[in-house]
Formats: sequence, structure tokens, C-alpha cells
Amino acid sequence: MASEKLSRSTYLSRNVGTYPDTVEWLGRSYAKVDDLRYGTNPHQTAALYRPAANAVIGGMEVLKTGKSGLSQTNLEDISYSLNIVKYFADPACACMKHVNPSGAAVAAPGDSLLEVYRKARDCDPRAAFGSVVAFNAAVDAVTAREIMGTFVECVVAPAFAAEALAIFSDPEAKLNKDIRILRCGDPAALPKFVGDDVAGYQTVKVLADGCLVVADPLLTHVRSADDLKPASGSNKRVGDQVSTVPATPGQLRDLLIAWYMNLSVRSNGVVIVKNGGALSVGTGEQDRVGAVEQAVWKFQHKYAGPETIEGAAMASDGFFPFPDAVEVAAEAGVRAIVSPAGSLRDADVIARANELGVALYHAPERVFSHH
Repeated sequence: MASEKLSRSTYLSRNVGTYPDTVEWLGRSYAKVDDLRYGTNPHQTAALYRPAANAVIGGMEVLKTGKSGLSQTNLEDISYSLNIVKYFADPACACMKHVNPSGAAVAAPGDSLLEVYRKARDCDPRAAFGSVVAFNAAVDAVTAREIMGTFVECVVAPAFAAEALAIFSDPEAKLNKDIRILRCGDPAALPKFVGDDVAGYQTVKVLADGCLVVADPLLTHVRSADDLKPASGSNKRVGDQVSTVPATPGQLRDLLIAWYMNLSVRSNGVVIVKNGGALSVGTGEQDRVGAVEQAVWKFQHKYAGPETIEGAAMASDGFFPFPDAVEVAAEAGVRAIVSPAGSLRDADVIARANELGVALYHAPERVFSHH
């Protein structure tokens, strides 16, 4: 049978009567915001619901729409990108593609928002094509002009300068004439740390037989770089081991930034950061060293920024079962790493990191994002 190409109106006509105006979930009422353009794929219907209270995403204002509305994939990328920038007081940007960041960045001292955006985009400019771009700060005109130079699906931010909106709405624009511009609530209002109020933020996964798994959102105990401790471990092979290589203040900042970014990277995931910007993201690998190898390869073949990898910091969302991942990172030029503890070979990994001159820190938890 020939495939059917359907318009937005056809998709929405499929949704009529499918999704009720309100739903009850864990004792809370949710109102339908809109029927979506489609779900994850064009043949899947979907609708967006929001709680009664103001929602950072559910209460978004559409300042400019494309030729059709939002899809579930757009909303998921918006959600994960805001989940990154919510952690930072300094201006931050995340470019999201297929619920993984193609790149992200936080302002280093003296950086403009334009420079932050370029850092995020140029981590992997090929993957950033058609991405969702999120900011935690007001988008200005020069940044808007830069965004309009490449194809972007959506831009979401808590505010936009009037001049920026005029650039996004330029009737002469060709490449990005259908870009969607969305004003969200304050990303900092989203829960960030273990201990924050998570009522209403539980996640739900539907299994193949219709069963539901309800869970608290993925948050972190790490509130500052002080919560990252020099790695320590012990076993019979190498005895007691402690990391003896200190990270520089800049590397400690980058370790914290990489850790926060990695919360929204599909596991197994690693993020390599330098001067506040992601140099590479390794994601979705079934083995830890494979995630590091992927990140190194992507830096060598796809990174388009001015930085070298020498002296960079890296976060891993899970422990290192063997020293091999640290060896791959060190050979590429990474000089500071944070990961959770928990491997039977933690002491072996620490000893090897010391030999390689790599500062190794332990975080207090694993942060798999198994989406």
C-alpha cells in the first residue's frame, strides 16, 4: 500500500474525541493544552496536558509558529534542553536533537549570549541542523541573527528582545521562515536537586503491555563543585588508592557543568567540556569505553569550535568498570574526570588515572538517563 502523506488538519481530525479535555493523574487534574501535530512519528496522534498551576513548558506562549504546530518530539526536545539550562545562573544554551544534546554551553567570564550559542551549536554543527535551541536568558538581536543563519526547528527562552522577534519574523527569511519561537516560564523554577519539591514532576513510562512505571524525576545531590570529591577506593589488587592529581579551578567548574549536562544525555553517556562549552557528547552506547570513544571521535571529526581538547574535563554518568575509558580520554587530552564510584575496580581506575596525570573525582550518585 502506498504511504499516505497527511496534513496537520488531517492529523488533528484523527485526534478529535481521542483525548479528553481533562485527565486525572496521581490525584492531580491536567487540562489539555492542544492536540499535537503528531506524536513521536507522523502516524501517531498525541496531545499536550498541563497541571492547573503555571507550567514552565505547558504555559509556553507561541510568539511565532511554523507552517504547523508542535509535535511530541518538539516538546520532548524542549523539555530536555530546558532541563540542562535550568542549572545555571550564567547565560546558558542547549541544542537538543532526538532527546540528546548535540551541544550545550554556559557563559565563561566575558562571553556574550552569541558566543554561548556558537559554543553550543559548534560542538556538533551537523547534528544541530534542525535542532531545538533553548536558553535560560533573554535572546538578543545578534544571537537571533546568528540562529537564523542555519536551520532550527524551535527556539525557546524565558524572554526575547523586540529586535530579536523582528529578525525571527522577517518575511524575507528563506532558510528559517518556519522557525517556531516560544516563550517559556523561568527554567530555574524546575526542580534541580535531591530534596527539592517534586510533587507533580513524577515521570511515567508505559511498558509494552500497558503497565506503568512511575518514578521521581532525575535530580542530583551535586549543588556545587564542593560536592565532587577526589576519588578513593580500595581492593586486594592495588590496596588503598586516592586521586593525587588536583583539578584546576577552571576544570572544576567544567566538571560541574559537564555533570549537569550529562543528566540529560542518554545513558551510557559522557560529556567533554572546556571553558564552559561542550566539546563533544558520547551517548547511547552499551559500554562505557564505547561512549568515551564515540565522544573522542566526534570531537576529532565534527567539532567546529576554536578549542583544543587538551586540558578538558569530562563527566561520566556511570562508574568505570575498567581503566580503559580513562585511558582513551587521557590519550585524547582530557585531564579531569568526574564519575560515580561503585566499581569493583575503582582502586585500579584511580591508580591508572594517577599514572596518566588525570584528576579523578567521584560524584555521590549515578545519573543514568534511560530514556
